[in-house]
Amino acid sequence: MAKKDSYQEFLKEDFNKLFEGMNLGDGQKHFLRSRWLDQVLWMEDKANLSRDRHYLLRITTIIGGVILPALVSLNINTTSTLQVNERARNIIIWSTFGLSQIVAISAAIEEFFHYGERWRHYRRTVESLKTQGWQFSQLTGPYRDYTSHQQAFNLFAGNVENVIQRDVEIYSTQVIQEKKEEQQSQENYILMPNAKTTNLEEKKEEK
Repeated sequence: MAKKDSYQEFLKEDFNKLFEGMNLGDGQKHFLRSRWLDQVLWMEDKANLSRDRHYLLRITTIIGGVILPALVSLNINTTSTLQVNERARNIIIWSTFGLSQIVAISAAIEEFFHYGERWRHYRRTVESLKTQGWQFSQLTGPYRDYTSHQQAFNLFAGNVENVIQRDVEIYSTQVIQEKKEEQQSQENYILMPNAKTTNLEEKKEEK
């Protein structure tokens, strides 16, 4: 956590020094700090958080999935032989059960929250914002035709807002789509027993 905080502070201090060297008005510098830099730091933190959770859940699922077959095999062997004491058998049984639950829960959490997709989404957006910031500071890329930061500022502000707006639209679309898929799966789950009951009733009527 300390490393993350130190990196956040480094970014904040580094970009603030960069802003001071630009010939911009107070309002424009305020935009850089309150809008652009604030979004960069926030998305950087979200990207790192989503990455850590994604790795933790995936590693837990992978390692647990590798260990489980071995525990199941031990469980079968101890059941078929009488040389293993009752305590060891119980330890293996409960370890198998507990690990299977951990693997299932980890996979379910990752499937529900989509931390991997969130990580990639935030990372793409924050890198786009950083690219805009560095290009603006050096007057390169879309700002190469301008001779000063003052002249290029309006274009930079517009590009920043476009990146943020695109981020909001993509995230909102994903959330809405996930809710629709979840609702559809729930409806299918509810309708399946009803469909089976209807089919059974129809068969009884035919008889």
